[in-house]
Amino acid sequence: MTEGGKPAEVSRRIEAPAALIFEILANPQRHMDFDGSDMLRGAVIDRPMSGVGDTFTMMMHRLGRDYLMLNYVVEFEPDRRIFWEPAPGDLATAGDDPSKVGIPAGYRWGYILTPDGDDATVVTEVFDCGPEENRWILLREGGEWINGTNSVLESMTATLERLEKVSTE
Repeated sequence: MTEGGKPAEVSRRIEAPAALIFEILANPQRHMDFDGSDMLRGAVIDRPMSGVGDTFTMMMHRLGRDYLMLNYVVEFEPDRRIFWEPAPGDLATAGDDPSKVGIPAGYRWGYILTPDGDDATVVTEVFDCGPEENRWILLREGGEWINGTNSVLESMTATLERLEKVSTE
């Protein structure tokens, strides 16, 4: 669990240039290749992100249920930063409240890339659960949110391990 309302962060040094890693991160079709949560089932549209304001939809699965998440790109600095805010993409995910479909839930996922030499990058995955009313996302199962079997930090660690593998193949 994070302390004092700070975002959850995990970093890993990857022997690949930031531009290559960013290209992978900016392509929702590639997200399943490095997803450490095992929740992603695929992207709905085959189009890379190109800037703030872009959206992409992911097919997801968690706790025995398939659902959709809409994602709004809120930070986009090529080869350095990419963040998005998820929103419920279907009625069930929105708690059966049609007014909440497509409305960001107040948290964000993203990546910060810091070049470390000519062909290496420190990649930091960030999960910011946002305002206090969203703290429940991190406060489950003995202190860490569980996505079936793994905590957020375990999933983030696995994601960066897989990102390293796909970035260095």
